[in-house]
Amino acid sequence: MVEPGNPVVEPVETRGGLVRGVSWTPDGPSLSLTTDDGAAQMPLLPGRWLRFEVLSGDGVPARWCLGFVRVEESGQPQHFPCPTSQAAERGYQCGACFAKDQMRPMHDFHRSGQASPGLKAYLSQQHWLYIATFADGTTKVGTASERSKWSRLAEQGALVARYVARARDGAVVRHLEDSVSTNLPPTQFVRGAAKFAALLQPRPPLHLEQTNKAMADVVRGYVAELALEGFETVDEPWQRSEFSQAVAVPGRRTAYPQPLDTGRHGIRIDSMLGPTALAGLDGVDGEFLADLGALKGRKIRFGDYTTDIPALQESLF
Repeated sequence: MVEPGNPVVEPVETRGGLVRGVSWTPDGPSLSLTTDDGAAQMPLLPGRWLRFEVLSGDGVPARWCLGFVRVEESGQPQHFPCPTSQAAERGYQCGACFAKDQMRPMHDFHRSGQASPGLKAYLSQQHWLYIATFADGTTKVGTASERSKWSRLAEQGALVARYVARARDGAVVRHLEDSVSTNLPPTQFVRGAAKFAALLQPRPPLHLEQTNKAMADVVRGYVAELALEGFETVDEPWQRSEFSQAVAVPGRRTAYPQPLDTGRHGIRIDSMLGPTALAGLDGVDGEFLADLGALKGRKIRFGDYTTDIPALQESLF
C-alpha cells in the first residue's frame, strides 16, 4: 500500500520495479511497486494486460527487502524503501530494516505496552474485530484499524465477512482477538496458499454466507460476556467489491500454468479477489487463477511478454 505523503506515479509498460504486493481501495486493486522514481501504483483494471518478466539469475535473491515503516507522531505510517537494496532475511525485510520497522511491535503492544509515540497514536484510533470466511469455509478472527476497515478484508481475499465489535483502540481489540482465537474455533491466520487452492473450487455463496453468519453470532455473544471495557458489539456486514464476483463464485477455471516467481508472463485481468486474479491468456479460451501475491518481494520489468502455455494445459480448453 502506498501511504499518504509518498509520490504516486503510474509505471509505464517499459519500466518495472520491486513489487510490494496487491493493495486495495474502494476504487479497486492495484499492483504496488517501488520504482526508481519512488512509490508507484498500477491499477489492475478489468481487461488490463500485465506483461512482465520476473528478474532472476545469478546475484538475484529469491526475495528483495521491501523496506520499513516509520510512524509519525500523528499516527500516520510512512513507508521507506530499503536504503541498501538488500535481500530479504526475515519475511520481506533485511535485518537492518526489520530492526527499524516501527509497526512491528503493534502485534504485541497489548501485552508489552512497548511502542514508539507514533505507533501509540496509531493504536489509539478506533479498531474493529471481524469474522472473515474464505472459499473453503475456513473462518478467521481478525482486527482492522478505522482507516483500513474495508481494505484489510479486501486485501486478505475474504469472500464473506462481518464486523462483530468496535473497540476504542488497538490494545482492546487485540485482547478480544486473542480471547476469541484461544477459546473458540476461529484462527488468527490462514495461509495464502490455502486461500488460493480453495478458490479453484469455492463453496457455494449461500454456504459461505451461512457459515460466516453463524460464527459471527457465536463470537459476538462470547465477547459480550467478557469482563473487558472499551468496546461494544456490532452486527455490520462487510461489502465485497463487485470486481471480485467472478473469482468468488464457482466456475470453470484452472491454476495458472507457470510459476509467477520467475519467467515471462502475459496476463489479462478479468476479476480480482485479494491478490488472486481470474485471468485470460493470449490465444487460449478459458480462464486461469493466478496468485499475484507470488510477485511480492520480486523485481519485474514490463515489456511485450506472453505466457508459455504447456501443450497439456492447452488441451484442457
